[in-house]
Amino acid sequence: MLEHYYQELLNFCSRTVRNRDAAADVVQESYARVLAVQHSGQPVPEPRALLYRTARNLQIDQHRRSEVRGDALLPDAEASAAELDNLAAPRACEPEVATSSAQGVNALLATIDALPLRCREAFILHKFDGLPHSEVAQRMGISRKMVEQHVKLAMDACRRCKDTLDGAPAAAPVPPLRRRKPARE
Repeated sequence: MLEHYYQELLNFCSRTVRNRDAAADVVQESYARVLAVQHSGQPVPEPRALLYRTARNLQIDQHRRSEVRGDALLPDAEASAAELDNLAAPRACEPEVATSSAQGVNALLATIDALPLRCREAFILHKFDGLPHSEVAQRMGISRKMVEQHVKLAMDACRRCKDTLDGAPAAAPVPPLRRRKPARE
């Protein structure tokens, strides 16, 4: 998580604090607090949103402390404080976006659940458990080529679901995989 959002959050804080060192301190404290929440066992479904909210709250607290202490505010500091009050949260925090995201996840899960049993099993082993095709084939007792076909079928179904969610015209459905009948002797 640290590497993924650090630079983005540091740039965000630098724009509002206008002091790169102070911004780095805010980012570090934000990470410490979010990691403390994660280590407490409480789930953090949107770590990026929590990081931004925590950083913003820390900046507001910092500004309030400086006012209480009577620190002379520089013109830039006053502008930064005003910006903090009018600052928009990341788009991911907006209720419509969060609802849309949850609906998209539910639609994809329903799509995966609707896959044929063996196809779903191969897809989950490969994509969610991170197993290579050869290991999935070994576990399922099928050929590597069959695993590739199962995963491709599942990926196509997920793409169609995503396209439908994005409002793209629906593509022609792909027929399910069928097993060949053994040759009669």
